[in-house]
Amino acid sequence: MSSLPTPAPPPSLHAAPELPEGIERPPPANKPRWRPWTAWVALIAGFGLALIGSVIVGLIGAGAGAQFDDPTPAMNIASTIVQDACLIVAAILFAGMAGRPLPAQFGLRPTSPWKALGWMVAAFVTFYVVTLIWVAIVGGNPDDEKLPDELGADQSTIALLSVAFLVSVVAPIAEEFFFRGFFYGALRNWRGVVPAAIITGLVFGAIHAGSADWEFLLPLGVFGFVLCLLRERTGSLYPCIALHCANNSLAFGISQDWGWQIPILLVAALSLIALAALVVRARWTPRPAT
Repeated sequence: MSSLPTPAPPPSLHAAPELPEGIERPPPANKPRWRPWTAWVALIAGFGLALIGSVIVGLIGAGAGAQFDDPTPAMNIASTIVQDACLIVAAILFAGMAGRPLPAQFGLRPTSPWKALGWMVAAFVTFYVVTLIWVAIVGGNPDDEKLPDELGADQSTIALLSVAFLVSVVAPIAEEFFFRGFFYGALRNWRGVVPAAIITGLVFGAIHAGSADWEFLLPLGVFGFVLCLLRERTGSLYPCIALHCANNSLAFGISQDWGWQIPILLVAALSLIALAALVVRARWTPRPAT
C-alpha cells in the first residue's frame, strides 16, 4: 500500500514573499548596495564643490567691499556652511547611483531611545578616556578650541550665535550624514563593519587637520570610529548626530568660558536638529501609491 505524499509545510508568516523571476529583491534599508569606491569619489567631489563654493562666497564678499584674502566672519561662516552642504549633496548624488536614495538608507530612521542613550554614553566615555590618555602622552590642551575664533565668533554677538549654530547644528548634521550615513555605509559593503569604521574614523580625523591641533586628530579619529559603531548598534543616524551635537556644544562652550550657557546651547541645538529631522522625513519619505 503506497503512502500518501507528505504535504509541504505552510509558508512562514514572517517569510518574505517570492518575487517574479528576473526581479531582484531590494537590499535592507540599513544596508543599501552602495559601491565602496563611491565613498572616495563622493569625498573628493564634496570637497571639490566646497572649494568652488568658497571661491564664489569670496567673490561675493569682495564685491560687497570685503577683502578676498582677509575674509570677514560672515564670509568664513558662509564658506563653512557651503562646505557642509556640499558634503550632503555629494552623498545623495553618489548614493543615487544605486537607485533612488531613501532616508532610512542613511540611517534617518527611529530607534529605541534607551538603547540609543546607553550606546551614546558608552561611545562618549570611550572617546573621552582615549583623549585623556592621549593628552597625557603627547601633551596639549583639549579645551583650546581655535575654530570658533577662526570663524570670527569673538567679533560680535551675531557672529558668536552664528558660529554656535554652525558648530552645534549644521556640522553634526552634515558630517554625520556624509561620514556615518554614506561614507561608512558604502565602505561597509567592502570588508564589513570594523574595517569600514576604522577607515571612516581615520578620514574623519584627517579632515579636521585644518581646524584642530595635530595632537587631537587621533582622538577625533577614535570619535569617528565609535560613531560608526554607534550607528551600527542602534541602526540609526540620529544618536550619532545627537552625540556629535553634544560634543561640539560642550567644546564650543568651554572655548568661550561658558558655564550655564552650555546646557542651553545643547537643548536649543538638539531642538533644531529634531525639527530638521521631522521636516526631512516628511519631505523625503516617499508616499505610498494610491
